[in-house]
Amino acid sequence: MFEINTFLEIASVLLGLIYLVLLIQEKKACWFYGIAGSLLSIFLFYRIHLYSEAILYSYYVFIGIYGYRLWDKSEKDNEKLKITTRGISFHTYIILTAIFLGAILGFCFENYTDAENAYLDAGTTIFSFLASYLEAQKILSAWLFWIVINGVTIYLYSQKSLDWYAGLTFIYTAASFIGLFKWRKIYLEENKLTKSFA
Repeated sequence: MFEINTFLEIASVLLGLIYLVLLIQEKKACWFYGIAGSLLSIFLFYRIHLYSEAILYSYYVFIGIYGYRLWDKSEKDNEKLKITTRGISFHTYIILTAIFLGAILGFCFENYTDAENAYLDAGTTIFSFLASYLEAQKILSAWLFWIVINGVTIYLYSQKSLDWYAGLTFIYTAASFIGLFKWRKIYLEENKLTKSFA
């Protein structure tokens, strides 16, 4: 008999792969696949007591709506949302804030729920919130955050025998390198073009 958790996991993985391919190509349709995969993931993670992951995927639904609307608006305004970068002070601030919030969330789940790997789960959740926001804003460093987050998440999923998700996350890690190089190339080309018109 085909178990519901396995079905949810495989369906979410397939939708996630489609999302990732379209995201790297900067296609706004990526957000629909991301939202659908996230909805399935919420149900799965609740069933297996990874509550921070369930919260994270709930956030992915909202960031998917936000990302779609942001990309759609820039398209309608006839101005494609450009890939940008931020400085060291910005990154220091968001990293320290994410560590602090991750510790608070981990403490809450460790002490008030039956969550497993509470601090690790909370840390990947908070940093994923951050990376998703940066991604929707097309900030180049989002890919660097995803490389690290995905590496840690592979371990987390392996501990729960979520082999399909661990496999997907491995692909996400590799694709994050591709996304980083592709978006960096676009960023450099756009800025070279902008400077030549200045």
